[in-house]
Amino acid sequence: MRRLWYHREPGAVQAQKKPRPTLRSLLSIIGPGFITGAADDDPSGIATYSQTGAQFGFGQLWTAAYQVPLLLAVQECCGRIGAVTGKGLAGVIKEHYSRNVLLGVVLLVLAANIINIGADIGAVAAAARLVYPAPFWLFAVLTVAIVISLEIWVSYPAYANILKWLALTLLAYPATALLVSNDWAAILRATIVPHIEFSFAFLFIITGVFGTSISPYMFFWQASEEVEEEEAIAAREGKSGPPQLPPHFVRNMRIDTTVGMFSSQIVQWFIIITTGTVLYAHGVKNINTAADAAAALEPLVHSFPNAGQLARDIFAFGVVGLGLLAIPILAGSAAYAMAEALDWNEGLSRKFGEARGFYGVILVATFVGLALNFVGIDPIKALVYTAVFNGISAVPLLYVIARINGRADILGAYRGGPLSRFFVWLAFGVMAIAGAALIYTTVHGG
Repeated sequence: MRRLWYHREPGAVQAQKKPRPTLRSLLSIIGPGFITGAADDDPSGIATYSQTGAQFGFGQLWTAAYQVPLLLAVQECCGRIGAVTGKGLAGVIKEHYSRNVLLGVVLLVLAANIINIGADIGAVAAAARLVYPAPFWLFAVLTVAIVISLEIWVSYPAYANILKWLALTLLAYPATALLVSNDWAAILRATIVPHIEFSFAFLFIITGVFGTSISPYMFFWQASEEVEEEEAIAAREGKSGPPQLPPHFVRNMRIDTTVGMFSSQIVQWFIIITTGTVLYAHGVKNINTAADAAAALEPLVHSFPNAGQLARDIFAFGVVGLGLLAIPILAGSAAYAMAEALDWNEGLSRKFGEARGFYGVILVATFVGLALNFVGIDPIKALVYTAVFNGISAVPLLYVIARINGRADILGAYRGGPLSRFFVWLAFGVMAIAGAALIYTTVHGG
């Protein structure tokens, strides 16, 4: 099975056998893949999945299942590229492709990430106002201050470990789905049998669903974080030599990525079930505010006094936690891309004085994202539009990643195998078709 995911050239060193992994050993290798998966369910993801559940019920539930192999293949490929080359995606593209390709890739990820940062900042501020009615601008500025302070002065792994506990509030969605009365036969059928409508509304939301799940920032982030993992264990030979991968490094990366991607899709599945059951079934087919989205959790706390407020609190803590987790990843992946393209020192493991350009991109991207919240765009709508933009901008990036995945001159013994290449190209095809269908229905007034 491993050979299908990456190809070993004749004579490649074979890894030594190890005992069957235990739960403790599995937990010890959880890292960039799991954090990327958690960030995949950022506020943009929560809003988009909630909107599709409210607007179409279980109509797009199948996307959670069918995205798993696509998402897993793409993220495994990106992680492997970073691990094998010792460079982030932008660095690999710079070395093997033209300047125009590099410029296009960097500009795409910068634009997508800055827009996403702005939408997530707005979502965190709107969610926080559900708990305490302070001015929107105050929560937005406070969010930026917290993110920048922690990203510059606290190591990201330590920061992420704290925020992952806030992400546990997402368990409220499975709990609600299991608590309310559901037609599980219909849910299973909707999960397995794809339902497609050729309308602007349906294609708009489904492009957002794909875009918030298979997002540009995830490609760059995981590749660069695998490089930082290698640097942390001194896997590089000399300052610029190729990494000397420890035994099972790639295998552990794949396990980490698999856990992260499956977790993110399970959460998506339950969010759509919950909003489809609680909102769509009761005639609420549009989510216009954070309070509307939080209403999906009210059945979980209906036996408590002030159930509506408690549901809003649970929702708010989830959005705030995931926003504070995702915003640094968005800013960081943009900084990695720019630093690699311009040969700057990079990495969250470096201090500010050692990588001023890298941290400068983080600061600029975050402040521009903050400014986008004061141009009159509704925070909830901004999240969904951001997901759609991600879905369209991911297409050319996936094309480049698929090309790299098949090149033995770049990845050598770890070139993508038949299964990996098939699913990465399939991800490119699916995203391209969804984007093209959306553009077609827009132009022709569908």
